[in-house]
Amino acid sequence: MATHGKDPITCHVLDTTSGRPAKSIRVLLEGPSQSSTSSTPKTFESLTDEDGRVRVWQPCSTGDASAEAPVHTLADVLKTVKGPSRWTLRFDTAGYFGDESTFFPEATIVFRVEEGQTYHVPLLLSPYSYTTYRGS
Repeated sequence: MATHGKDPITCHVLDTTSGRPAKSIRVLLEGPSQSSTSSTPKTFESLTDEDGRVRVWQPCSTGDASAEAPVHTLADVLKTVKGPSRWTLRFDTAGYFGDESTFFPEATIVFRVEEGQTYHVPLLLSPYSYTTYRGS
């Protein structure tokens, strides 16, 4: 499902106060669990690049030092999800603007994913507002 070095779900952030891409924002992508026996969602993470974009996701570990490192890719997880599913993007806006300099310490976007589709989710961001839409 990943094509041309991009995962099937991508995003980018534009800082509307500066009119420039927002680089180095930590972003988490959380999807449904991979099986009906596990209620643990699959989580991926990345930092926005120089152009404010996330093109590829890395599996996010559970934080348990004794646990094995996750080896699944986003494309692998999406192949196992049948039918529509809900996914969540969490943008660490406090880490970008500073905890005391933003009203929204996190911008959270929940969206619906249809099987076999690709998605691009842009975020227009300022310290006191954010807007999103389905990109292409």
